[in-house]
Amino acid sequence: MIRVLIVDDQMMVREGFSVLLGAMPDIEVVGEAVNGREAVAQVAALRPDVVLMDIRMPELNGIDATREIVAANADAKVLVLTTFDLDEYVYQALRAGASGFLLKDASARQLAEGVRVVAAGEALLAPTVTKRLITEFARSAASSPRPSATAQVGELTERETEVLVLIAQGLSNAEIADHLVVAESTIKTHVSRILVKLGLRDRTQAAVFAYEARLVEVGR
Repeated sequence: MIRVLIVDDQMMVREGFSVLLGAMPDIEVVGEAVNGREAVAQVAALRPDVVLMDIRMPELNGIDATREIVAANADAKVLVLTTFDLDEYVYQALRAGASGFLLKDASARQLAEGVRVVAAGEALLAPTVTKRLITEFARSAASSPRPSATAQVGELTERETEVLVLIAQGLSNAEIADHLVVAESTIKTHVSRILVKLGLRDRTQAAVFAYEARLVEVGR
């Protein structure tokens, strides 16, 4: 069972998502929070696998809450909820440690699949997110790369760098395996090594890193 915490200051949103996810046989809603401060406390107490995190909330917003959850080394992965597909805060949330984002108008199927995707760490973002959105949120980082990110690239092998670029372009493990003509298990091994070497939590963070290191050009 995937344990989920729902964080949103609107009761109707929380209840709606709770009903939709509660109907799934492999997902359990273990709690709700009305703001970021309560979310941080609930993550520590309930230890959910996935946190559905709204961005704009009182007391502590979703970005800062995500940052605190990640800093506390919580195992929970944060899936950011946003009303607009080009919300200016989403990229900040990804940099803070969120594992992806999902639009609030997503269908029940998309919502459940988004939770599964983030929980498994097998795909970059939920299906509603396109490459266009990824490049939009990466634009600011690509225009001014972090020196530390650029330096860390040197720790990767040539093949690992190639896999990292493909991750940032939104390809799944299976798609990368097809592209490089290798077994999918080999790609999984490369991905694991990339995350360990770079000290990253998941594929989303790897994609952000690739943009910040200018391994991927904005707009491609």
